[in-house]
Amino acid sequence: MSISTMLALGGPAIIGHADDEVLEALAETMKKGTSFGSPCLLESVLAEMVISAVPSIEMVRFVNSGTEACMGVLRLARTFTGREKIIKFEGCYHGHADPFLVKAGSGVATLGLPDSPGVPKATTSGTLTAPYNDIAAVESLFNSNEGEIAAIILEPAVGNSGFITPKPDFLEAIRRLTKENGALLIFDEVMAGFRLSYGGAQEYFGITPDLTTLGKVIGGGLPVGAYGGRREIMEMVAPAGPMYQAGTLSGNPLAMTAGIQTLKRLKAPGTYEYLDRITRELVQGILNAGKKTGHAICGGHIRGMFGFFFTEGPVHNFDDAKKSDAAKFVRFYQGMLREGVYFAPSQFEAGFTSLAHSPEDIQKTVAAAENVLSKI
Repeated sequence: MSISTMLALGGPAIIGHADDEVLEALAETMKKGTSFGSPCLLESVLAEMVISAVPSIEMVRFVNSGTEACMGVLRLARTFTGREKIIKFEGCYHGHADPFLVKAGSGVATLGLPDSPGVPKATTSGTLTAPYNDIAAVESLFNSNEGEIAAIILEPAVGNSGFITPKPDFLEAIRRLTKENGALLIFDEVMAGFRLSYGGAQEYFGITPDLTTLGKVIGGGLPVGAYGGRREIMEMVAPAGPMYQAGTLSGNPLAMTAGIQTLKRLKAPGTYEYLDRITRELVQGILNAGKKTGHAICGGHIRGMFGFFFTEGPVHNFDDAKKSDAAKFVRFYQGMLREGVYFAPSQFEAGFTSLAHSPEDIQKTVAAAENVLSKI
């Protein structure tokens, strides 16, 4: 395992890049065809695995990406509630569909763009925003838009403003507010799904949303996404219901095969304990190295997802994250790259470890970090 794979953007390589078992299964599947344009048995196998794992999902629809999943789930929430407005959180990224490119994080934040050119004002007029971890702001939005909000969509653990965890009562309060106001709660688990636990962030935090989006991990690194939730909501999707969404390449047999093999590995005993152990050692090592060499630094992790900021912290939302020394992060990133360690080239991206990383990889990374931090 090369240490240069320390961070995979979006975290799809949770069992490592080019895993032998996945490649062998893909080779067998390719003999039967690479795309059918219609449902295949592999979709049913992976669907059953997802439904059995994720608490909120009783029915699931596969698509080709996380962006498609969020597009579909937004349309579904509006169809089910008969309302148009949504609440998203500043710095949270839900793909590049027009309604979500309002105060988005990830690459938009890195480039310093408040929104994206080419997005008509009309498509974002129903998108309301609040700071992450700010319940009072969400309550205010419900009060000023009474009976108009279809759903709240959020990353239960943020990965697109850097890695930010929810305050102890935040998710529980969001769940209560949506129920009280007749709105749906959507967890965007494109990053967190099958990474914080086998049942995702909702299993880890013990909060069950109405709908969930997934991606990346469930395709073993191949292009895939999915959305699912309560049966009564999902039955609104065609052909069972009136909401149209389709895709010729959705449920691609190669992506389904890679996803099946990946989830089998993740379900093995000790998987998430191992990810937690190595990630804790990595993050604590980097934080200790930063403090030892005189840098303001803070950070944390959950299982195989982590992040750190060059600021004293704490970091509870995107505004807090923007206080981080981005110029210093660039020097750190470049220095680590020269050491053979690849982090995402943005302060506003979470980091990910994999089952392929060894304790020795982690130790070498921490040592490299201390060396780089002592020079910047």
